[in-house]
Amino acid sequence: MKVLLIAGARPNFMKIAPLYRESRRNGQVTCKIVHTGQHYDYEMSQSFFDDLELPAPDYYLNAGPGSHAVQTAKIMTAFEGVCEAEDPQLVVVVGDVNSTLACSIVAKKLNIRVAHVEAGLRSFDISMPEEINRMVTDAISDYFFVTEESGVWNLLKEGKPLESIYFVGHVMIDNLLYHAAKLRDGKIDTKDFSVYALKQELERYAFMTLHRSSNVDSRETFQNIIAAVNEIADDIPIIFPVHPRTKKMAEQFAIKFSKRIRLLPPLGFTESLFLWKDAEVVLTDSGGLQEETTALGVPCVTIRENTERPITIETGTNVLAGTSRDGILNAYEMSLIKKTNAAVPQKWDGHAAERIWTILTGSTLLHPAPMYSL
Repeated sequence: MKVLLIAGARPNFMKIAPLYRESRRNGQVTCKIVHTGQHYDYEMSQSFFDDLELPAPDYYLNAGPGSHAVQTAKIMTAFEGVCEAEDPQLVVVVGDVNSTLACSIVAKKLNIRVAHVEAGLRSFDISMPEEINRMVTDAISDYFFVTEESGVWNLLKEGKPLESIYFVGHVMIDNLLYHAAKLRDGKIDTKDFSVYALKQELERYAFMTLHRSSNVDSRETFQNIIAAVNEIADDIPIIFPVHPRTKKMAEQFAIKFSKRIRLLPPLGFTESLFLWKDAEVVLTDSGGLQEETTALGVPCVTIRENTERPITIETGTNVLAGTSRDGILNAYEMSLIKKTNAAVPQKWDGHAAERIWTILTGSTLLHPAPMYSL
């Protein structure tokens, strides 16, 4: 079976890595990697392929920056040529970025089947570009691979056939557990020894990521967030790898960070994991880190008004903070308490990619595969 595996942004790389590794073991699948170039900064893209033990992409579409419409159009135009050249039986898209949407539309218009990995997640906030991408991709996909039970019910409510929905667990957790197992005895393979030295220096610390446009493109929102974070830093030092977008807006708005916040350049996956897995708490607006922290039992404060990953709150270590100073400070206190009662969600066991290929290779791709157990 010839498959095109789509990656466009950092979270995508983490999700396709276990799919690619498992495809090599499966023996019935030939995967080619298409990198759309949606993340075009080297530190935010190529270094992740190196980190995640992925080969060089078979295709690089060089989409680059632009508005949502411009970027989506560039990806669609370039990907159409790839599909015509390769004539795949299946296109696998992951997550909810513009690349996910663009490649799904192109594939369906060429009568190529689409499998959506991480299907069914909903924030119910259509002001989020990611929510629109999720909804439209799920509207045209043939196979829905779901990470948590809320995704099953969301898809059923939207009229998707039960026999096309598969609750398989989470490929991002596959990737996390694979790399966490390689970090033993405090050792790390890093080109930057300062990351190791920083961890050795701090007895306890928090770890933070912040990049969403809704948080950093508004001066008032960004200032409120950092006001709270600066107060948290009075209690515990914070390690903060700064996303390029966040750095640009912090300079534009003259944001002042506490001296107890250690500002770092963007980190590779392994270096980031090496730091946050032992953090006392993670502060983030990322979707993936909400799930990864839950999988490793690390307290998490999500600096957003909503989440499409409710299992991380209902079962896991995540606390939804909002973006106000008081909300973030309250969530920080709650997160340290919540850890004691948190659990790892069902099927987040490192075998999601294996289940996905078992389902797909067991199907003729002409008829729906049998429902995978809920």
